[in-house]
Amino acid sequence: MSTPADKRPQRRRGPALEAALLDATWDELVETGFAKLTMESVAARAKTGIAVLYRRWANKDELVLAALSHYRHSHPADLPDSGTLRGDLLIALIGMGEERASFVITAALAGSAGLLAGTGLSPAQARERIFGEQPAVRVQTIYRRAASRGEIDLARTPPAVLAMPYDLVRHDLLLRLEPVSRERIRSIVDDLFLPLIRR
Repeated sequence: MSTPADKRPQRRRGPALEAALLDATWDELVETGFAKLTMESVAARAKTGIAVLYRRWANKDELVLAALSHYRHSHPADLPDSGTLRGDLLIALIGMGEERASFVITAALAGSAGLLAGTGLSPAQARERIFGEQPAVRVQTIYRRAASRGEIDLARTPPAVLAMPYDLVRHDLLLRLEPVSRERIRSIVDDLFLPLIRR
């Protein structure tokens, strides 16, 4: 007995297939870690042949870098617009310290397990491949809005001070490998950052 056409499994092709492969890679990376992930395990999870992977990525390092980039693009972070610099920073940093924590931690663990060894990339190049320019663009937008409201003088605020809230949250994530508490984030904003820019 033949299966009705509308109930037959749809064969994945092109972008849909590639997205499914990268999603499977992300799931495998989170569950087993970079060291145990193999091209074979990803193919099995994606229910496809290993040759399908090798036609697109030369090795598991390239596959994992692509999966990290794909996850970031498919789970974009919202750009806050609360009307105040404090509010925007709290929303952005809480999102980074909680909602995006799994992404940052997974990328860090992959790097420490040898991700860069097979890519030939420097840490800075790998970071750009994984994180892209989105964080910097979002930060600049938050500060430009605050400057237009008169909350911060960008010409007199050193770049290191502007980067500090994000650097501290990232530091906590990478040091502890767990989400950053809201109390800690509020302290970074209220006790460290805002007093500096108000001087």
